[in-house]
Amino acid sequence: MKQRRVSRRLTELAQSEIRAMTQACVNAKGLNMAQGVCDTPVPPAVLHAAQRAIQDGRNVYTRFDGLPELRKALAGKLARYNGIKADPETEIVVSAGATGAFHCTCEALLDPGDEVMLFEPYYQYHVSALRAVEAVPVIVKLGTPEWTFSLSQLEQAVTSNTKAIVVNSPGNPSGKVFTREELDIVAEFARRQNLFVFTDEIYEYFLYDGRTHVSMATLPDMAERTITIGGYSKTFSVTGWRIGYTVAAQPWSHAIGAVNDLLYVCAPAPLQMGVADGILELPEDFYRDLARSYQRKRDRFCRALDEAGLSPSIPHGAYYVLADASRLPGSTGKARAMYLLEKTGVAGVPGEAFFSGKEGADFIRFSYAKTDEDLEEACRRLTKASF
Repeated sequence: MKQRRVSRRLTELAQSEIRAMTQACVNAKGLNMAQGVCDTPVPPAVLHAAQRAIQDGRNVYTRFDGLPELRKALAGKLARYNGIKADPETEIVVSAGATGAFHCTCEALLDPGDEVMLFEPYYQYHVSALRAVEAVPVIVKLGTPEWTFSLSQLEQAVTSNTKAIVVNSPGNPSGKVFTREELDIVAEFARRQNLFVFTDEIYEYFLYDGRTHVSMATLPDMAERTITIGGYSKTFSVTGWRIGYTVAAQPWSHAIGAVNDLLYVCAPAPLQMGVADGILELPEDFYRDLARSYQRKRDRFCRALDEAGLSPSIPHGAYYVLADASRLPGSTGKARAMYLLEKTGVAGVPGEAFFSGKEGADFIRFSYAKTDEDLEEACRRLTKASF
């Protein structure tokens, strides 16, 4: 009998280091600062709306692109906050988290062999989703310490096979927030090369030091070629609910919706209602307070990293920080992350998860989306160790 094996596509995919370090942290009974699980409290309005939906019988399939209440709430929020005009009936698809939305986008719009440009450091799941559909990730390295790039880098990376470019802002793992000037460079390049732009904007409310969020789709002539991806897992601290969305012009939204139907059928119905009510009911102060709270967490944790001798690259948004781990024992990021976990009980993600080259070994990524008590304990452990 011919030997059976897993698919060729799967053999090229490795388990996420984020998940692997989370499991290592569980085994060590440590403090998990590897995965952005967002341990902070869920807004009561969001919880109560989901509970009401369950009690009211909103427990069956929704339309493939989401409940009308959520699509309408998203359309209002997109117009109000992002400056994006989107028809809730035809241009918004609710999916199983922003990661699910990104995968549906890749499946719907990319063919095997299509090249997609990503900025490095990148989010590991973006690379994995591209490889899963047999697209080819092409890396554009951001320069330290401000994680900058140039138009010439884009020009050098593009080929006749290039189909799209990914922009993650605010970014995971670097916390980079693309400026309007940088987005203009990408937009002009995408228009000239006739590329899609896939934007992951799930951390859009996590902005520090007075920065503002700019959505690529609002730039001149970019709405037709931009796939805007977002979600509320992070904003509402409901990472396990898996409520994300895409915004795109037809026929792109139709194709993405068809894949969403095939892969997920629909996102969880009562949880969609929880998010919809949260969007409609929570005041603007909620989002301002969220940013201020996380800026305080960033400042506290980065001070502790500095004191411990693990110099941080100060993030401008999101809730991750890349720390210089080159002084820790070990020749790989994984060895250094495991050493840190064993010595302090604090788990981070090896930098190789976010870099294609050897420089990844010099970094560990931490998530500071923790309760103040857990964050303070992590700071105490790190500063006590001092490397």
